[in-house]
Amino acid sequence: MPDASLTLSQLLIYPIKSLGGVAVAEAKVTPQGLRHDRRWLLVDAKNQFLTQRQHPELALLAVAAAHNGWLLTHRQRPELLPLYIPFEATPERTLFVTIWDDLVWAWRGPAVADEWLSRALDREIRLVYMSDMVRRDVEPERNPEGQVVSFADAYPFLLIGEAALADLNQRLPAPVLLNRFRPNLVFSGGPAYDDDAWAEFRVGEVPFRAVKGCARCVMTTIDQQTATKTPQGEPLRTLASYRSTGSKVLFGQNVTGPGHGHLRVGDAVTVLRRR
Repeated sequence: MPDASLTLSQLLIYPIKSLGGVAVAEAKVTPQGLRHDRRWLLVDAKNQFLTQRQHPELALLAVAAAHNGWLLTHRQRPELLPLYIPFEATPERTLFVTIWDDLVWAWRGPAVADEWLSRALDREIRLVYMSDMVRRDVEPERNPEGQVVSFADAYPFLLIGEAALADLNQRLPAPVLLNRFRPNLVFSGGPAYDDDAWAEFRVGEVPFRAVKGCARCVMTTIDQQTATKTPQGEPLRTLASYRSTGSKVLFGQNVTGPGHGHLRVGDAVTVLRRR
C-alpha cells in the first residue's frame, strides 16, 4: 500500500543560479526542471559562470517574486534600488557561456541588469538566460532517457526530506536552515534518509526517478543571510562524519522527471520502487 504519510511540504525555485530561492505553492514541471528554475545565470567578463563556492557574496542578493518576473535586492546595500528581471530574456543579444564542462548558448539579459549587478558585486557581471531552444544534457553515464537540465549543476531536481535535516541539526553545534542545501522538492514524513533507497517515486500524479545522492560542497557552509562561512566548516564537517561515500558527502537526491506535469504543495509522495 502507498505510504500516505509522505507529503510534498515545500516547492522551491531558484530563478538565478547561486542566488536565493523562492518558495511557491505550485509549479509546472518542464524538461529542464521546475518552470523558471535556474534559467538565469551570472557570468564574469570571460563568460564563466559565477557560484557561491568562489563568491559567497552572491548570497546577499535576495530574489522575490514580482509581476511577470523577479525583484532583486541587496541585503546590505539599501542604496541599490530593487532590480526587476523578467521571466525570460529576448534573443537580440546572444553569447556562449561556460558552466562546468559545458559550453552553452545563452541570451543576454537587460543591459540595466548588467550595470546593477556589476555595481552590487564590484566586478563586471553579465546576466544571461537559457531559452527552451538550448539543450544541456544530464551527465551521460546516468542519463538513459536523454534528460536535459537548466543552469543547475547537473540534474533537473533536488529532493530532500525534512527528517534528514532534523537529524542533521540534532548532530550540529548550532542548527542550520534548509536554504543551505537548495532543494526543489521537500517532503515530510518517513524516517531520515529513507530516500537513499528510492529508485522511483511519484508526487501527486507526476513520476520521478531518484538517480543518485547529491554530493555536497563548501556552499553548504555559507549562511544565506550574511554570506559568511560557518566556523569549523559546518554542516559539511558533521555530514562527512556519517554521510560519506568514498570522497563524497551525500545529502539529498538528484532526480529526473517526465518533462511535464504540475506539482502542488500538499501533494502525496508515493514510493513506487526501491533500489
